[in-house]
Amino acid sequence: MPTRKSSESGIELLNDAQLAAVSRRKFLTFMGAGSAMIATTMALSSCKKDDDMTNSNRIDLGSGDVGILNYAYALEQLEAAFYQRVVDSLYSGISATEQALLTDIRNHEAAHRNFFKVAITAAGATPIPDLEVDFSSVNFGDRLSVLNTAKAFEDLGVTAYNGAGKLIQDPGYLTIAGKIVSVEARHAALIADLLSNGTFSDTTDANGLDPARTPAEVLQIADAYIVTALNASNLPTS
Repeated sequence: MPTRKSSESGIELLNDAQLAAVSRRKFLTFMGAGSAMIATTMALSSCKKDDDMTNSNRIDLGSGDVGILNYAYALEQLEAAFYQRVVDSLYSGISATEQALLTDIRNHEAAHRNFFKVAITAAGATPIPDLEVDFSSVNFGDRLSVLNTAKAFEDLGVTAYNGAGKLIQDPGYLTIAGKIVSVEARHAALIADLLSNGTFSDTTDANGLDPARTPAEVLQIADAYIVTALNASNLPTS
């Protein structure tokens, strides 16, 4: 029988089969709070879209809250696809602990992806299709290449949710976004510490706060790994 949790916005959470995909390991015990910087290499697009492609040729994310849900769904698709590749082709010399942690993150991102697909459908809208991604710039056999890319993705996710919060109108969706961004921040902290112990919060500002990015800024960075052309022009901006 499906396990559901309702809100004023009619959100239905994952069914038992989807929940079973989420690891039961005590993942949170390995993590701290905070996040790391976005890798500057993500600004370099390896799969640039045609300059003359109009928005009518792109997949429209939509408008309002549904548009923000599709925006988040696109980012979760990207992260889930990346970690699936990581788990499918483990880098050389990976320890049992790192394998377990990265598998847990894969399960979390898959659960987030599945949740947004369900939520968009529950809102009476059509989720965007599965995205085509390109990880050709990542050496999945090399620990630093994998972890630096993971660090960039997780930090990007934190800034994306932080920037999207003010654009969400429905308090139910805002609550869910707050719950997910906290998990993304834990991922970011863990990856930062795997790369360099003690760096889990070295990019917060003087007030101990994480940065925020607009959807346009986030998608410009993520474009380096997303082949599918997206139209974000109808997303809310304020």
